[in-house]
Amino acid sequence: MALRQKSVLPLNTPRDQLPQVRFPIRLKITLPYVILGLLMLLAIAYLVSQVVVDTIEERFTNQLIEGGKLTNDWMVSEEDRLLQTLRLLSHMEGVPGAIVAANAEQLRELALPIFVNNGEEAIEILDQTGVSLLSLRRRGGAALEEYEASRGEKAFMRWGFVQNVLAQHHDQAGDKYAGLARAAWGDYLYVVGPVFDDQARQVGAILVGKSLPTLLRQIRTDTLAHLTVYDFNGRQIASTFPFSADTAHPLTPKLASAVLAAQAESSLIRPLTSASINYSEILSPLQLREFTRSSTQLRQNNDVALIGTALANSFMAHPSAMTRWQIFLMTVIVFVLIIGLGLYVSGRITHPLQRVVTASTKVAEGDLNVRVETKGNDEVALLAHAFNGMVNDLREGSIYRDLLGRTVSPEVREQLRQGFAAGHLRLHGQEAVATVLVSDIRGFTTLAESESPPVVMGWLNDYYRVLMPILTAHGGVISKFEGDTLLAFFGILPSPLPAGESARRACRAALALLTAVERFNHHRLERDEPLFNVGLGLNTGPVIAGALGSDDRLHYTIIGDTVNTTVRLQSLTRQFGQESGIVLSHHTLFALGERRHDYHLEEMGVQTLRGKTEQLLVYRLLAARGPDDEAR
Repeated sequence: MALRQKSVLPLNTPRDQLPQVRFPIRLKITLPYVILGLLMLLAIAYLVSQVVVDTIEERFTNQLIEGGKLTNDWMVSEEDRLLQTLRLLSHMEGVPGAIVAANAEQLRELALPIFVNNGEEAIEILDQTGVSLLSLRRRGGAALEEYEASRGEKAFMRWGFVQNVLAQHHDQAGDKYAGLARAAWGDYLYVVGPVFDDQARQVGAILVGKSLPTLLRQIRTDTLAHLTVYDFNGRQIASTFPFSADTAHPLTPKLASAVLAAQAESSLIRPLTSASINYSEILSPLQLREFTRSSTQLRQNNDVALIGTALANSFMAHPSAMTRWQIFLMTVIVFVLIIGLGLYVSGRITHPLQRVVTASTKVAEGDLNVRVETKGNDEVALLAHAFNGMVNDLREGSIYRDLLGRTVSPEVREQLRQGFAAGHLRLHGQEAVATVLVSDIRGFTTLAESESPPVVMGWLNDYYRVLMPILTAHGGVISKFEGDTLLAFFGILPSPLPAGESARRACRAALALLTAVERFNHHRLERDEPLFNVGLGLNTGPVIAGALGSDDRLHYTIIGDTVNTTVRLQSLTRQFGQESGIVLSHHTLFALGERRHDYHLEEMGVQTLRGKTEQLLVYRLLAARGPDDEAR
């Protein structure tokens, strides 16, 4: 059905009286970029020479510091791994008994699977005197199955962190310790802990270790830095640099003491050369965790050695390599890019504005069929949206009087307005599944005969003023009033809903209507007015929704067998006598699905409705079983 669009008079200001553009916005936007580019051209030569040097040196220093931190973190992580193996061995069934019996073969059978599976390099099992009952060691680079076994070694008794365990010392971290050990078979990081029998008596100790060369190689793989471990006198213990007397890089005792003294404030960096490559080495104490504290040798922050992390200086660039012409060329390129960016930004802003100007000129000439293309999410796009909205309002103004005169429902009016704005206004009938609600005041004809028409009209207006807000609050749309009968529907406007949702809203609305009618009757009783006995019918099914009438007068409503059945259902409430009630069909019950359990329903059996050949299973809706709110 087509709507007539009325013409709109042009604006009072003719096109030839519009102001002339003397200073375009594009120039206003581009000019600051030109000025900024000139300033950049003057400052960039100085900034490049300063910033580049500072940035490179700062990044190199930060990378050195990060490498040192990663090294210490790697050592702590390795301690945790060795500690896990230690706990696994010390709690293994049979190990305490084999230690007490000094049974090396049984200890080998118990420890070897863990030694191989965990990829350990050294496992030492000691008796309570510190003598080795079993030592399993793998040389660097050997296969997992290749190992050497020995016993009877007494070197462990001289190590302070082992003595702490044998002497059953405890500190804040417990009874397990760690330390660096220099032995005949190499330099190792060891974690040591006690072994207890079933009576909680200490019977020995277990050490799990990894050689320093292997440890440093693994750390270098992760950090890409060369690593060197020094003792507190500055002598090299292990290094990833090629190690020989000629290539060693020992620390002076003074420098070693300075590293220990300055560890709380900063780390020291020194230059060194290896294989004709210049390096920078950051020096810091090598710290193990709290359980490294020794009763015979306490050092600040649990330092066990010094470690150096070195990176090559070859990647560092020098500003002297950048010639004056290169700097000049770079500044020119930056200047051109700035100007180009200014022109691009100004174009992105002024082109949409120009479209708005052109469209507004057409509106001023009376053409309301213009529309500005909206792109982006900035203020210009907002302006275009606002302009289109203004034109739409002007265009809709010519038809709103017709729309408002043809319907009384706000939901219907909103649907028509949206349909017109989208360009697909539909007033013809369309199929939908909805839940229909019909209410009727039983015996109202008899009441109306005993009162004057103005009084009856006042009763009905008071009654509908109570019902209409409740229906609207629950999403219902009132289709029409016929005296004391009201027809409403759920699930079509303002947007279609599933049948289950429309049925749920209709049931909630019907129960709320009964409650409101009870309060309404209470007030009528106080005024000595006759009470209203209200019957409500609910039915869910297909309907035709659309406009009925002519071009001059329209009424948006629903029709169909579902509506007729609902009217017949409502008449069954006469069975309740002088009590208001709600009747719903099995179609609505089926649409409710699992929601039916939210309500108290009473089956009324199969009923034959007046004028209908099909029998219908009918229920009476009494009340909700619990709080029926939006949470449902």
